[in-house]
Formats: sequence, C-alpha cells, structure tokens
Amino acid sequence: MRGAAMSLTAAASGLVVFLLSVSAVQGLDDWGVTYSSAKICAVKGSTVEIRCTYKYPSTWRGRVNTVMKTFWSTKQKDGELVDLFTASEYSGRVEDLCENNVCTLRIKNLTESDSAEYWFRFETNQPDGKYDGSTGVTLSVTNLQVTSESYRLHCQNSCPPSYNPPYIWYKNGQRIQRETSYYTNITNIADSYSCALKGHEDFPSPPVCVRGQTCNRVTYTERSICAPKGSSVDMSCTYSSFEDDVKSKFWFSPERSHQGQNPSPPEDLSEDPQYAGRVQIFETERGRSTLRISDLRDSDPAQYLFKFKTPSFEWKSDLPGTTLTVTGPALQVQVIRAKVYNYSTEAELKCHSSCRPAGSLNYVWFKNGEKITRAMKSSYEGLFHHRDNIYCAFEGHEDFPSPPVYAPKLPSVSVSPSAEIEEGSSVTLTCSSDANPAANYTWYKEDEDSPKASGQIFTITDFRAEHSGSYSCGAQNKLGRSNSTLTLSVGTGSSTMIVNIIRTRVLILIPVFLLSLWTRKKKALRSTTEAPEEIELDSIPDYENDSHTAAQTEDTEEQGDLV
Repeated sequence: MRGAAMSLTAAASGLVVFLLSVSAVQGLDDWGVTYSSAKICAVKGSTVEIRCTYKYPSTWRGRVNTVMKTFWSTKQKDGELVDLFTASEYSGRVEDLCENNVCTLRIKNLTESDSAEYWFRFETNQPDGKYDGSTGVTLSVTNLQVTSESYRLHCQNSCPPSYNPPYIWYKNGQRIQRETSYYTNITNIADSYSCALKGHEDFPSPPVCVRGQTCNRVTYTERSICAPKGSSVDMSCTYSSFEDDVKSKFWFSPERSHQGQNPSPPEDLSEDPQYAGRVQIFETERGRSTLRISDLRDSDPAQYLFKFKTPSFEWKSDLPGTTLTVTGPALQVQVIRAKVYNYSTEAELKCHSSCRPAGSLNYVWFKNGEKITRAMKSSYEGLFHHRDNIYCAFEGHEDFPSPPVYAPKLPSVSVSPSAEIEEGSSVTLTCSSDANPAANYTWYKEDEDSPKASGQIFTITDFRAEHSGSYSCGAQNKLGRSNSTLTLSVGTGSSTMIVNIIRTRVLILIPVFLLSLWTRKKKALRSTTEAPEEIELDSIPDYENDSHTAAQTEDTEEQGDLV
C-alpha cells in the first residue's frame, strides 16, 4: 500500500474545494467505502483532495483477510479500473495518502479535463476480495472567466448556482478593495480586469481587455514550477500596454524586496548579488519576457513577478506571479506489474516524480549501481533477480536518485518474552524486513493450511504446551517474498515453560509457502524438478494450493548478506 503519515492541511497544499455534500456510503455488511463528499467543485490550477474511509472483515470464509493493494481511478479499461498513477495525464500531479483505513487522493495543478467521477478500490488476498462500490466522487473543475456586458464585467464559474462566495476584482494587476460581488463596472477601456474567489486569490482568472482592445496586462505562462536542485528553470510571461513606449521592465521577487516592516520597492533580480551570474532575462518575441535562473539553490524557492512602466503607466503587482519550488528531486519507482518466477521476477517499473522537471529531461535507470544504457524513458521493463536493487534519476542529476526497489530481504523474527514463559501468559512474535515497496506480513503454523494472522506482530494470548512448533513469517511485496521460521520447542516445569527458539530463514520468490520447509530436520530431502510456475502478483494468491507450488530455497549462511 502506498501511504504516508502526512498533514493534510488545506492551506499548505493550496486546497480549493467549494462544495461538500452529504456523505456517500457504499458497501454491505462489513465491506464498504465511505466518501467524505459526493460532489466537489474546484478552481483550475488549484489542488483538490478527495478522501474516503474503507472497511473489511478481519476474516472471510475462515481465512485471514489482508489488504494487498489500494488505488484511485477515474475510468475503466477492458472492464477494469485503471490506477491513476499509471495514467500519463496525471503524471507528477497525484498523491495517494493512506493511513489507518483512511485514504486521500490529492491532485495538483487541476485542469478542466480532470472533471470526472473518481473511485477508490481496495483488494484483499481473497479470490473475490475486490471492492470499490457502484459510485464515486464527482469532481468539477471550473475555469474562472471575465465576460463583459455593456459597461459591466461578470466573473463566471461553472460551480453549482447554490455556491455564491465573495469575489475579488483586480484592475491593471491591482486589487479593487471595495468590490466583492460577481460583477464590476468598467471605468476605462484601456484597463485590464481579472477576478478571483475570496480566500483563493492565488487562482485568479486570466486578465482580459475590455471589448478585446489592446490594454495593459501581464499573463504568466505557468502559475507554479517545480525543478530539481542544481538545474536551470525558465519562467515566462506575456505583457502588453496601451502605450507602445515601454520605458523599463524587470523581474523581481516580493520575498526579497519586502524586507523589514516597511516594504521596499521591487528590486531587479538581475542586480541582486544572490543571483549574480545565475540570472538571464531575454525576449524571444515582442511582448514575451523570460526569466532564466541557473544552478538552482535551496534559497531560490519564491514567487517571481514581472513589472513594466510606460511614461504614464506602471503595472501593479497584486496579482500572483509564478511560484518556484526547488527539490532534490523527489523521485520514486512504482511497480506497475510483476510476474514472479522461481529464480527471477519480470516487472514493469515507472519512475514517478512529484516535481515536474524544468525543460525536457531524460530518465536514467540503474541496477545494482550500474547504469542501464538502453533505458531513457520514465518506464522500464526487465528481468530482475532477487538480490537486485533498481532505482532511477533524471539525466544530469544522478546525484539525486530515487530510493531503490527490491524484493523483501530475509525477515528478522523475535519472540517476547525470550526466556521462561509462564503457562497461560501472552507470547508475542514480531517480524520485520527494509523491503521497497513495503512488505505485507502473514503468519503460518506448521501443519496448518490457513494463515494464523497478518501484520508484523502475532500474539498468542494463552500460551500452552500444544502451542509449541514452528511459526513462519512471510514478508511479501510485488517483487517477491521471503520467509523466516521460528520454532518454539517447549519443555514444562512446575509453573513455567522453557522455550527453545530455533530460527530458519529462507528466501522465496513466489507468494506462497511450502509445508516442506519444516522438514529440514530430516536427514535428507527428496529432490524434485518442476518447471517454473508463473505467478502474477497483481492477482490474489491462493493459499489453499501451498503444497503444490514450487519454491527456491537456499542455505541460511549463503543468504547472510541479505539479512
């Protein structure tokens, strides 16, 4: 499961949500998905969060029920929901935050094409353990526009008529303080006007000229840009004036100009010593200015604006400009699909960036620290072995790679208490493995087909002599599975039990266990030869067929480097 313990504060994410209706509840009995809203309206360019909670029974048909996968989707392909993280149109714009059965889909830089119905799905280890319900959340993305009628301007949006917030108006880039209604009156046809919703001034409409005439205005090509540290970034705008004679023009940052209690006038970035040798300003065509900052640093994130003057006019700067974020860069490898064989894994991987890079950069893929020369795209398909580590980076920024992905390392299993145990007391087994994607854990006991529990911790609340035996913990992700076995050999005393602990660890590259793992104490093992059985990890593993599945086992000492 993808997930992170993150703050979902709306102010920090630029969240703009207008309409939250009554909750939509889906599901029967112990299965269900509950969305916090049925309909959401948000402004183009903003960030929106769609949240849900889900539930499922801990056991189903006599077997432990474990969530194996969660994802969000908007459309279906061949009757199946498609994970948003695999859709190119959402690349670098979506986050899936899950914790304690609460999942939030965050979509940044909203476009009108994002208007759709969104579903959440979770899948368990049961053959029929897929659940998403029949309806989702309808998102409408509105694009604010200024339209004129006679000598009056209107701020239009496509949100429901019941939504009627206060409006903010700007004339020539400067806020008109007294205006709060959806319309304003025209005072001069040379002026340009823009509108925004109160509380969400960072997402105004584009400035428009009255009656389509040439007027004073500045329009930024992009509202926000994210670029990796050390790279170069271009920020552009178009500008026009009712007067042709432009006396001066420059880029500036309010964060650098407004020092102390009394804000100082905007300062030209090209004259700022902190940008010395790193700033270029050029025009590729009339009326278009581009600011280029090279060798990006941690101190560069800020809002950047453009200003120009004519003999009788000066463009004001209350309207937001372009916000730059510098990261180093936040890359992540996602496992799109995987097929696991006895001795290797065939997988399709995607290099995902939460920061859209400046310019057009190629991707670089690495296997065990060595560059894969033929892989230059964001996705890569290949055959990997269980010891392989795979990661990606932007070309030219190899010092900032993604964390590597790999099959689970051999788990470490511990027991508490580790010495004498009183009969009837509680015994806790703990299993851990440093896997990526994160591993799911399942516990088995010898001679029992069904799993005993799921999760890293397995507790026996009333320990008796009959609880002695071998307990196996399996750590599994999409790239494979590894298994460690802990044997509790119990000798009884008067009121205490002496527990002897024997640990066995075995690497398994298919998502099932062999009951024969517990026969290692025999003098010899019967050697068998079987053709590799292909398991597609996106499917639900069938634990009832454990005894018929081939596995790869290796001596514990040979696997010491994987612990």
